[in-house]
Amino acid sequence: MAGKIRKGGDFLIAETSCQDVFTPEDFSDEQRAFAETTEKFVTDEILPHFEEIENQEFSYVVEGMRKCGELGLLMMDAAEEDGGLELDKASSMLVGEKISTSGSFSVAFAAHTGIGTLPLIYYGTAQQKEKYLDKIISGEWCSAYCLTEPGSGSDALSAQTSAILSDDGSHYLLNGTKQYITNGGFAELFTIFAKIDKEHFTAFLVEKSFPGLIVGNEEKKMGIKGSSTTQIILDNCRVPVENVLGDIGKGHKIAFNVLNIGRFKLGAGVTGAAKMALGEGIRYANERKQFGQPISAFGAIQEKIADLSAAIYASESLVYRLAGLLDDKLATIEKGIPDYYEQYQKAIEEYAAECGISKVFCSDVLAKTVDEVVQIHGGYGFCSEYPAERYYRDERINRIFEGTNEINRLLITGMILRRSMKGELPLQSEAMKAFESLMTPSFEEIDTEIPFAAEKVTIGNLKTLFLILAGAGVQKFMEKLADEQEILMAAADIIIQIFAIESAVLRAEKISADLSPSRREQLAAAVKVFTFNATEEAARAARKAAYFVEEGDTLTMILSGVRRFTKYDAAGLLSAKRTLAKSAIDAEKYLF
Repeated sequence: MAGKIRKGGDFLIAETSCQDVFTPEDFSDEQRAFAETTEKFVTDEILPHFEEIENQEFSYVVEGMRKCGELGLLMMDAAEEDGGLELDKASSMLVGEKISTSGSFSVAFAAHTGIGTLPLIYYGTAQQKEKYLDKIISGEWCSAYCLTEPGSGSDALSAQTSAILSDDGSHYLLNGTKQYITNGGFAELFTIFAKIDKEHFTAFLVEKSFPGLIVGNEEKKMGIKGSSTTQIILDNCRVPVENVLGDIGKGHKIAFNVLNIGRFKLGAGVTGAAKMALGEGIRYANERKQFGQPISAFGAIQEKIADLSAAIYASESLVYRLAGLLDDKLATIEKGIPDYYEQYQKAIEEYAAECGISKVFCSDVLAKTVDEVVQIHGGYGFCSEYPAERYYRDERINRIFEGTNEINRLLITGMILRRSMKGELPLQSEAMKAFESLMTPSFEEIDTEIPFAAEKVTIGNLKTLFLILAGAGVQKFMEKLADEQEILMAAADIIIQIFAIESAVLRAEKISADLSPSRREQLAAAVKVFTFNATEEAARAARKAAYFVEEGDTLTMILSGVRRFTKYDAAGLLSAKRTLAKSAIDAEKYLF
């Protein structure tokens, strides 16, 4: 990939060349082969047993995981010396996107390959890996991750599960209850977090067979019904001291670093699900006739299809841009060095804000997609005979998984502000320049000869607007800004839309020259439709933030800036929507 190595969050203050972003059009033959293998696996091995899995006949899930192991789909993140493939993040995300069409099975897969396996890969000792890793990456055993408790969700460090060293020093005795454990019903290895002596937050590798581990009943869930979700009850569970994972008292590092990876992988998975749902909606719209013609002929339906197509294009562009950022950064770490995985985790953490953006934006796109697909189906979308109903139910968990979207919005803004306070991002000096521009009239004309010139100007303006609002917030609240959640949430919505629009534009700029005229027209239409919609979202968040942080004459001035910096020349928007909709309707699928 070999793009320019960028600092996390610097997209807010720096321009990015389209040649420095990774796009789906950059996939290698090997990556495409993995995608095809995954698609064939879902078609041949999972979909024929879809109903049984939905009815929680978990033997089909366990067997499916074994077959995933045989195909190499469980070992993509493990090091070669540990028997893995050690592939790049783009490959891992592509497999995650393709597996998403398997419904509930994809939840088991994602939990196993992500939070169920990565703690062992990143923090396990040689002895621990030798004992457990081959079983996990071969699919012989399924894995699970136990962090949440009945009384602690987002505040994970308030967990009450305890670990006390046995009198003979050979075991820890774990006591407590873990809640909402994916794969809980059939996992053989659990990564469980507990406090040693009720103080030192620590991770443990716990086998299902260890005395004192009790698997609770399956939760009755709204969606993803074919996934296993149980409590894990620990009643003086005996865990050998050699099964402490990582350093005592440093379990928070494992918990939070692994969640960063889970967030960007979830972004890929929900993007694949959105593509599938959109295709289902379009096919139904072509079949369903009212007033003597298919409902796909009506403008109201076409606008939905256009808006969803554009949003999914942006979602896909954002996900693989992030994959490129991660892979370029990880490629700078020398393999074989003693602290390789420590450096690896720091590289991932560099883009923690972008991982949060991926999780929030892409899951929100899926939510909008499945909602509109139900609407396209009308009353039939409310009936379980049609897949639209299941898509709608299954989607809802994605805005809760890997940290709620609210928590992630707070983290996005909080991480960027912390980077600024540490001097890693010069936001304060840039905010001062932005505020000066607020008081300087602009006579800038857009050069229409430059590809996507209007969109690029809009991106720059939105960055300026974010800096103005961030600067005003810091000036008013100083270090107490971290407690002003309403402001942080509004700022996050601006940040998210900036990254999404820029990702969509950079991808289009990079690939458009090689496309046919008709494909180029479709791409330009997607960019225009998405930029208009996203700019409107950013403007709404910016107005809200302005009222939160200012009053009087300063508020009036900032609101004037909001109007100025959220202007986007979307001339031809209706034509663009119709072009995009007609192309998607003809293809009966996501276009790009």
